[in-house]
Amino acid sequence: MPLPYTLTAPIGSRARLGLIVLQSDETIEPDLQLLFPERDIALYTGRVPSGADVTPETLAAMAEALPAAARLLPPSISFDAVGYACTSGATVIGPERVAALISGAANAPRVTNPLTAAIAAMRALEVGRIGFISPYIEEVSAAMRARFEAAGIMIAAFDGYGIATEAVVARIDPESTKAAALDMGRRPEIEALFLSCTNLRTLEIIDAVEAELGKPVVSSNLALAWHMAQLAGLGARPGLPGRLMRLAAEESRAPIRLPPGSPPIAAP
Repeated sequence: MPLPYTLTAPIGSRARLGLIVLQSDETIEPDLQLLFPERDIALYTGRVPSGADVTPETLAAMAEALPAAARLLPPSISFDAVGYACTSGATVIGPERVAALISGAANAPRVTNPLTAAIAAMRALEVGRIGFISPYIEEVSAAMRARFEAAGIMIAAFDGYGIATEAVVARIDPESTKAAALDMGRRPEIEALFLSCTNLRTLEIIDAVEAELGKPVVSSNLALAWHMAQLAGLGARPGLPGRLMRLAAEESRAPIRLPPGSPPIAAP
C-alpha cells in the first residue's frame, strides 16, 4: 500500500524568482545567493548557451536559445520575477524582446535584465550623470552607452578593459575594478558609478568605493537583484551592500516606486 502524504505550498513562501544565466558566467549565481539568502525566497536558475567571446554576433545569437532556456525553469512554478542575467545581451537583443521571449516560454509575467534594472536604479537614486566602467570591447560598450543616453542618463565618463573573453572577465581582480572606480568617481561631474557585466566581480567592493567617494555605486548584479526584488514585491533586508539596497531597506516592506518613464520590464 502506498504511504500517505500531504501537499504543501511551493518553496519560497515570500517570493519565487527565476534567473537565466549565460553558460560562461561564473559570478552572478554566487552574488545572488548572497543577496537572496532567505529560505522563504526561492531562486531557480537555468543556463542559456553563450559564446566564449562577447561580440555583437554572439550576443544576438542568444535570442534563439532564450525560449528553450526559459522552458527549462520548473514549469510548475509561477514566478514572481525572472531575470535574464546579461547586460550586454539585453542591449543587443533589446529588453522588450528579451522579456517577450522569456515570458512566452515560462510562467513569468515580470521579466527584467541588468540593463533595464540599472536604468531603473539610477532613476530611483535620482542621478542623471554617471561614470561607466565596462569589461567589454568598444563595439559592445558603445551600444550600452547609447541605451543609457536614450533613457536620459548621461555618460559623463567611460572606461573599459576591452576584453572579449568571458573567462578572463571572471578572473579580473576586484581590486583592479575598485581602483578604476575610485579614479573615475573622484571627478566632480559624476553623480554615480555603474560597473557593468554580470561576470565582473564587484559585490565585495561596492561599500568601500561608496564610503570613499560618497556617491552611489551600482553594478549589474546589484541592480538586477534589486529590480527583481521590486518586481516581486520584496523590500531589501538590512546589511546588503550599496546605497541602492539601503534605500530599499529604509522603505517599509513595500517596494520602491519606480519613477514614471522607467523602461519596459515585461512583455506586453
